[in-house]
Amino acid sequence: ERAADHPREFVVQKHRASQLHYDFRLEHHGVMLSWAVPKGPSLDPAVKRLAMETEPHPLDYNQFEGVIPEGEYGGGTVMIWDRGVWAPVADNKLGDDADVDRQLAKGELKFVLLGKKLAGSWTLVRTRGGRQWLLIKHRDEHVSTDDVTVANPRSVVSGRTMAAIARVAGASERQLARAAGADPATTEARAAKAASRPAARARSRSPRRAAGS
Repeated sequence: ERAADHPREFVVQKHRASQLHYDFRLEHHGVMLSWAVPKGPSLDPAVKRLAMETEPHPLDYNQFEGVIPEGEYGGGTVMIWDRGVWAPVADNKLGDDADVDRQLAKGELKFVLLGKKLAGSWTLVRTRGGRQWLLIKHRDEHVSTDDVTVANPRSVVSGRTMAAIARVAGASERQLARAAGADPATTEARAAKAASRPAARARSRSPRRAAGS
């Protein structure tokens, strides 16, 4: 059994498969417990992020950054967005494996993270008795209202964007396009372009057509 002071790994992998999400993984009992977080973690305690529990992954998957080929399960670009160590919290002190088991069964896991981007006190709360949880940041010195997924978009391992990871790995054209769309700058640029279209269309209308409308 893992003692309270023994470090446990955590990793957050940004994954553009059929949809963009962040795989939040915590080491426990020799595997990585996993949740898919569609919008990614938030450092704002007022923001509760949906986290869908998925199948546990092997520990060595923590090292994977690259492209899963099309046609395979989870096909798409994977970035190691953050990683570090974590510890469960029980009765206001560091807990052990038994505490993790009890809290998971109860549906409320309290823990601390020490990563490159995520740190401090957090909780995962089950919402409907099944696989649907909420990932919530507790109030401490690590809170922020800035969107950490936009402010810190690059890999903590390679420093690459999603587009660069896909390109280096020799991804397909569709995977390259999806990876580029998953990078915040690309997403923001696309949103700005879409927002400008109505104004552009209005300017392009001739005076005669406008008068007759």
